[in-house]
Amino acid sequence: MPLVIAIDGPAASGKGTLAKRLADHYGLPHLDTGLLYRAVALALLDAGLSLDDCAAAARAAEALDPEKLDDPRLRDRAMGEAASRISAVPEVRTGLLQWQRRFAADPQGAVLDGRDIGTVVCPEAGVKLFITASSEERARRRHRELAGRGETVAFAAILADIEARDARDSSRAAAPLRIADDAVGLDTTELDADAAFDEARAIVERARSGGA
Repeated sequence: MPLVIAIDGPAASGKGTLAKRLADHYGLPHLDTGLLYRAVALALLDAGLSLDDCAAAARAAEALDPEKLDDPRLRDRAMGEAASRISAVPEVRTGLLQWQRRFAADPQGAVLDGRDIGTVVCPEAGVKLFITASSEERARRRHRELAGRGETVAFAAILADIEARDARDSSRAAAPLRIADDAVGLDTTELDADAAFDEARAIVERARSGGA
């Protein structure tokens, strides 16, 4: 059976890093689904359109070009905020759903990370993880990441952004952020990258062997 690993969690929880490492470890393709929403938001902004233009956002989702996912601007802090707004549009989520499911249907399997992978995109995934960490630790991680890219942003502003995104992502009507009933939670607040990977890999191995 193809190995499909669904990884969900809030912003800066470490799910993207874990997803990449698990994909490399198991030799599977990886999709950061958040980039899809960032790419839709960027398409609107590049066209001079409002992020609140739901019809335009839906069209951008339908016409998404996979090559646009390599645009370095997608990693900007502003794109994360824009993507959170865009992701609340039901038509955008519908437009991207089949795109994500086709990726997950790769014969060898796949690793996908996002906020509704285990609940909506891949509800039948053989392995589901929900990665979290305290909002303060997530803000510290994001602050270090941005500083490493030469961006100067106040820690308080980053923390406020993360808490606002958590609230928006968890309360939206379309596919809100929540842990799937059969997902395994992993709190990475006190774990470094290697320890988190070891824990995540152990969860995957238990699931593959039929363990709890």
